[in-house]
Amino acid sequence: MRKFIFSSSVISALFSGWSTLQMTRQGPRDWRVALMWVSWALSLAIAIGTVLDEANED
Repeated sequence: MRKFIFSSSVISALFSGWSTLQMTRQGPRDWRVALMWVSWALSLAIAIGTVLDEANED
């Protein structure tokens, strides 16, 4: 669990998720909101995959 908490890629994905949440709450509701959430989910999946890949190398 520590490897996820201290990973810079996971931390940046979580902060981008927070900003996506704020944009969803305050901004207009259109197709761009769905695209932002898909983009955030993909970046989080890539960050988690990177951490798991680095852990398997050790």
